[in-house]
Amino acid sequence: MMTEQAKVAAIQINSTADVESNLQQVEALLADAQQQQVKLALIPEMFATLDGKQYPAIAQNTEMYQRIASWGKTYNMWVIAGAYPQTSPDGDPRVRSACLVFDDQANEVARYDKIHLFDVDVADAQGSYRESDHFSPGDQVVVVDTPAGKVGLAICYDLRFPQLFMQMRAQGAEIFTLPAAFTHKTGEAHWQSLLRARAIEQQCYVIAANQCGWHDENRQTWGHSQIIDPWGTVLSELAEQPGLAVAAIDTEKQQQMRQNMPVFQHQRL
Repeated sequence: MMTEQAKVAAIQINSTADVESNLQQVEALLADAQQQQVKLALIPEMFATLDGKQYPAIAQNTEMYQRIASWGKTYNMWVIAGAYPQTSPDGDPRVRSACLVFDDQANEVARYDKIHLFDVDVADAQGSYRESDHFSPGDQVVVVDTPAGKVGLAICYDLRFPQLFMQMRAQGAEIFTLPAAFTHKTGEAHWQSLLRARAIEQQCYVIAANQCGWHDENRQTWGHSQIIDPWGTVLSELAEQPGLAVAAIDTEKQQQMRQNMPVFQHQRL
């Protein structure tokens, strides 16, 4: 007997310093996703803005938070608000890069705080990225039940740490979501290879929503948001312009694949 397949979407935008314009970009694509009967939509990392100077004010802005929370109810879907500045729960003056999950009644049902911070030198126009200047790291692995399946939450640079994805799979994850602002330089080299590796290793779907284009005179992101199945097949992929990648999640097919190749039963180390 066939089970109902839930449609999911990865939203790709080009965030600038204009927060209102960025939120309107997201809302237009959520409306598009609603027309396609999407049940779960993922928004990119720092969709409100990539301008770090605005993060503290955004973290304190309850009106903006409520607007984002309302999207699930407005568009009749679950919304994973990629990464959004939130106050650090431990009193650190820096904010957290928080992935917020809202159901279709505007309730926050999960929050994941980015564990791995991107403090890296890259041979691009910006040259140096230091997330720890703005953010304090989280330390909790989060898996949440959604209408599409059990979702393990990760953000951008987390993609390079397979042990996180192993822990999420051990906690029952069937889908990984990865909101990102992956740089153009590193994205061109590694983005899809890493996404497909995580999908294949853990036999999970991957929904990856990336930023795209130039955000200022120095910062360019790779785009290529996509949805990948547990076999590593790319089901839907965008290029480098804003848009929507949509695909269906078939957990019945996934379970059959896991039974046919029971790699987690074969682990010896």
